[in-house]
Amino acid sequence: MRKFTVGRVWDIPIRIDLSLVVFLPILAWLLGSEAQIDAYAGIVNAVAPTAFAVEVLHAGSNPWLIGIFAAVGLFVGVALHELGHAYAGARYGVETESITLWLLGGLASLSNIPREPEKEFAIALAGPVTSLLVAAVCYLGLYAVPASLPVVGFIVGWLAISNALLAGFNLLPAFPMDGGRVLRAYLARSRPYAVATRTAARVGVAFAVAFAVFGVLYFSPLFLLLAWFVYSAATGESRTVLLDDLLEGLTVDDVAADTPTIDVEASVQAFADRMLADRRTEYAVTRDGAVVGLVSMAALKQVRDVERDAYHVEEVMRSDLPVVERDADAFEALAVLNEGNVGAAFVEHDGERVGIVTRSDYVSLLQARQAFGVTVPA
Repeated sequence: MRKFTVGRVWDIPIRIDLSLVVFLPILAWLLGSEAQIDAYAGIVNAVAPTAFAVEVLHAGSNPWLIGIFAAVGLFVGVALHELGHAYAGARYGVETESITLWLLGGLASLSNIPREPEKEFAIALAGPVTSLLVAAVCYLGLYAVPASLPVVGFIVGWLAISNALLAGFNLLPAFPMDGGRVLRAYLARSRPYAVATRTAARVGVAFAVAFAVFGVLYFSPLFLLLAWFVYSAATGESRTVLLDDLLEGLTVDDVAADTPTIDVEASVQAFADRMLADRRTEYAVTRDGAVVGLVSMAALKQVRDVERDAYHVEEVMRSDLPVVERDADAFEALAVLNEGNVGAAFVEHDGERVGIVTRSDYVSLLQARQAFGVTVPA
């Protein structure tokens, strides 16, 4: 969904997803409801130095004030949680590209996850530790808020409890949540990283199933959404680590195949005939020997059959592909394709385009490496 940048901390963009903009008023309404205030009043009063009168919390506009400030305060706590990850990552030289607050909490986009167990352990644990520190500060704040401000005191107490719960929930070993990353770091101490990831991902999938069952039984859409998120993220990261291992030590030059070429002045009909004869679906387009684009079967849909002789390949080719260096890491180049949601990229060397690398090249290489036994341990 669309994201809005609302500020920067340590030069890290803090973004709010549209889902949170929609959800926040609903959350404020829920937190300010009579049932929620009654439920938390007992807990807050149990830890507060002075009990808060429930009837005062329900009076006038107080429920709305409680709902609004509790909802906003909760996501401020989530942002601090993610900044905890960012701070720990910076200590190990890992850059945080952005922090996004969304419907289910927050996401710190780290440039990479260190494979050293002690580093990943520290970065993963930094978020829950930060939440516990925020909870402790809010708890101490209960002693600083005067008794004449019961609404403020209740909100501070609620934030102490919610941040403690946030830390505890994130420590569940539901990979790739914080607890799941702690689990992977622990497993990676005694086994290959890919195996540790696969094991942690299986635990994450088990939690996703449990969340889904809970969501169905108690009709909780949020738990169903959480189940989908954990399942998708766990399986996705497991596949990513597997690909990283299979492509370890390879460059773009190792992946790129000899893509056949066709001249820009060739007609679309000539391209169709060539494709049928060669049984190929992608061609590098050249002008005077230099690669200038890519044309594939999809280009034929742009021209009617009867007009193919009137159009040149140059008019239907793609020339806006991303560019990767010939000696670039193969896995990082694949990430470029994924980020741009494209099927190919130009390959450059010394400032000149020397070819094209496609997703098909990656598929062929990975199939060959697996066929010859180049794979990660089971």
